[in-house]
Amino acid sequence: MRCVIARFPFDLTKSGVLESMKGIKPEQVVGESVIIGRRNYPVKQVGQVITRQDRRDFSAGEVLRAMNQLGFTCRGLPRAAVPTRVLGPLQQASAMLGIPVPV
Repeated sequence: MRCVIARFPFDLTKSGVLESMKGIKPEQVVGESVIIGRRNYPVKQVGQVITRQDRRDFSAGEVLRAMNQLGFTCRGLPRAAVPTRVLGPLQQASAMLGIPVPV
């Protein structure tokens, strides 16, 4: 499949990507990721390996599109946990007594 990453055309195949990523240890995933084989790789790491370009030269979206078209499973950004409101000692005591907590 022909795709453009960082303004350069690449002819990628699923087997070619699998071969390129063979023996590459996955870095810690903190954003978007691609599952290749049984491993979960950061998108930027995959893009760097298959294009041999610096990670700053392409976007994660370009690599995600290419990997999706090749049939790899891609994961987006992890959902952020809903921040919980931390009560101060006075507010916590008021809540325990059933008195409305001031905002």
